[in-house]
This record gives sequence, structure tokens and C-alpha cells, in this order.
Amino acid sequence: MISKLRRNWIRLDYAVTVAVLLVASLFPNSALAGNKKKPAQDATAAAPTAAAKPQIDTSKLVWPEPPNIPRVRYTNYFAGMPLDYTPAAQQPKQKSTWMDRLAGVQDPNNKQHLKPLPFQLLAPYGMAVNSKGELFVADQKVGAVFVFNTETKDATLIANGRDASFAWVNGLAFDDDDRLFVTDGKMKRVLIFDKNHKVVDQIREGIIDPVGVAVDTENRQLYVVDTQADQVVVYDADTLKEKRRIGTGGKKHELNTPGNFSLPSFVALDKDNNVYVTDTMNYRVEIFDADGNFISQFGKHCDGPGCFSHPKGIAVDTDGHIWVADPMLDLLQAFNKDGELLGLVGGHGSNLGQFSSLDGVYIDKNNRIFTSEQYPGRVQMFRYITDAEADQLKKEKEAQRGSAKAANPTPAAAQQAAAAAPAATTPKAEAAK
Repeated sequence: MISKLRRNWIRLDYAVTVAVLLVASLFPNSALAGNKKKPAQDATAAAPTAAAKPQIDTSKLVWPEPPNIPRVRYTNYFAGMPLDYTPAAQQPKQKSTWMDRLAGVQDPNNKQHLKPLPFQLLAPYGMAVNSKGELFVADQKVGAVFVFNTETKDATLIANGRDASFAWVNGLAFDDDDRLFVTDGKMKRVLIFDKNHKVVDQIREGIIDPVGVAVDTENRQLYVVDTQADQVVVYDADTLKEKRRIGTGGKKHELNTPGNFSLPSFVALDKDNNVYVTDTMNYRVEIFDADGNFISQFGKHCDGPGCFSHPKGIAVDTDGHIWVADPMLDLLQAFNKDGELLGLVGGHGSNLGQFSSLDGVYIDKNNRIFTSEQYPGRVQMFRYITDAEADQLKKEKEAQRGSAKAANPTPAAAQQAAAAAPAATTPKAEAAK
């Protein structure tokens, strides 16, 4: 039985706010119900660049809102290399010498002096984090894998035509040796890179449209979602030989029985190596064990909290909560294994904490939540606050409330204390007796 704290750990206040975030509430009795605050407008968040920094205090971007115990905290975003163009008018002029003119060197004052166009995310999709904590993002339109330092936000590329041949990169996954598995839908293959980002192998047999991918490092199994085949293909992670398939293929996306799929998208694993698949056009999540046996499913089709309209990205946190990204609803929703909605983050918009075509979600071992969205092309980073951390925060909050109450008793309590105290006497009163 899930605890009351876990069941209701995110306030869901599903009403559009002016600028910052859209959250819905699972706390109908909360004192905050109907008390919607108007946050400071962030005019620059729609174009997140180094030159246009958000004008809001991001440390206060938490879900749920105070006074509830926070369970998700916004931390950062990634969009590519900084757009730090410096026009010539803002640069000190350089004098051309007679030697330059003699040598035919162009006058530097006639140049624009603009730095080369930095590479930016256009259509980020699948994500993964390696053992160094670096964030890897597959960009379908750029045709490359971005590599971000999550501390400095510096970015490099595993580039098409230089490091590999890409056509339409979709999903990413790492094994315990930092081998990177990259699915390419148009190339109909999975490329394998070593830790130095060099291609060492590939999988081409038996897949039509590989999208989501995950690695079970304990059982040495590689899961590849073949969207067009309506199957999850399981390979040996070392030999790269096919072991089995989950789901029935060849039925033109018409199957909706348990254990089958209609255009599945992504796959994720929990700490017990159970397998979670977003069955996109059946509007559900299906759960299997490490041997491919069907366990359960949850999900229903509608356009509100607790429902799915087009479920895609999926991830499981360290407490076993299941997070699902939906690009039609632009909601990141968290569920337990019974399909009960625990909370959500997001809503349509381009401000921080909002989404526009939310496709992917990834959670690393440090409880960092990464989300990928198409418009604008960016990845947002959040911090998941675990059940244990939330329990501790709750205890600290209750202790602070108790200390404040003891230091400042209510008027009624003060009157009761005064009445209970012995009456004071004076010398005159004693003489009168």
C-alpha cells in the first residue's frame, strides 16, 4: 500500500499561470486551492541563450508550490553553444599597417567580426548520461549527438559525416563500459560507440524503425523499440545477437491486447530490471519482467491529468515512480505501478518549467530529470526529491512549526496559562488578611 505522502507528493493545480509554470493539484483540501499566484514574467525564457538569461529566481521553481513539501526542483536548461555574437561596432578597431596593405591583407575594420554560427539543438529527442555525468542528446534535425557538460553547459558534437553517418537519430543508451548505443530510424540500425566516441559495431538485422533503447547491464540485454514493427527486440548486449521479441509484429498497428503494441516509442528499466514500454497509439504503459513476460499495464486516453494523448518518453526514478512524457499534452506525469497519478509538471508554453512538444524524459542515478522538447529545441533539467528526502523535509518543517508555536503561543493558550498560575500577593494584601 502506497503511503499517503507518496500518493499525494505533488500539488496539481491545473490552471494556466501568466508566465512561469502550469501545475495541477492532487490536494483538494489544500489551503492553496484556488489561490493562484501571478509569477514574474520571464520574457527571455522562450529563447534560452547565454545572452538572454531568465529574469526569474529559478530556485523558487518547485513542484508542488509552497507550503507543500517540494518533490521536483527546476535546475537548468541546455540549448547548445552560447549565442555570443560580437558585432564589429562593439569591438575595438584595429589599424592596418602598410605591411598589411602591401601583402594584400584585408582591412580588419571592414569585416563583420562575427563568430561562426554555433550549433544549437533543433529537435532533441532521446537522451542518456554516461559515467562521467555528461548529458548526451540525440537531435533528429541536426543529425548529431550533442554532448553537454552539465556543470559548465559547454557542448561538443558526435557529428554526422565526421564521427559517424547519421540520418535520423532517435534513442540513446549507455552500458556499464560507457559504450553508447544510438538508434537511427532512417538507417534502420543501431550504432555502437566506444567511450572515446568511435564507432565499433552496429546492429542492422531484424529491425525496421529503431527508436527507444535501454540496456540491462546485469542480465546483459539490449532492448530496442521497433516502432513500425510493433515490437521490442531484445539482443545480447555483448554479442549483439537477437534473443527474443516482445509483442506481435505484422498486424499493422491494430493489436491492443496485453503484451502487444501499436506504434510503441520508448523503453525504460527499473532497479529490478523490469521493462516499461510506452505503447503510444494504445495510450498506455506496459510492464514486463526481465524475461519478457507481461506483468501489467496502465493508462487511458483523454486530454487531462492522469491520462495519455500521445505517450512517448518514459523513465523510472530511484523510488520506482514511472515518469511519462506526452507531447500532445505537454505534461510530464508521474505514476506508481498501479497507474495512480502522483503528480505532474509542465503545461503548454516556452517558459521554464513548461513544455512545447515534450518528447523525451531521462532520469540518471543522481535523480536528475532531463526533458527534451522540440519548440524551442532545448533540454530542461530538474532535480527529483526522493521519498526519503521528502520525509526528512516534512519532519524538519513540523519541528520548525512546533518551535514557532512554543515561542509564540496563541492568545487562548496564554490566557489558560495565566489562569492556571498561582495568584500573586502583595504586602498590603497579606496585612488585610
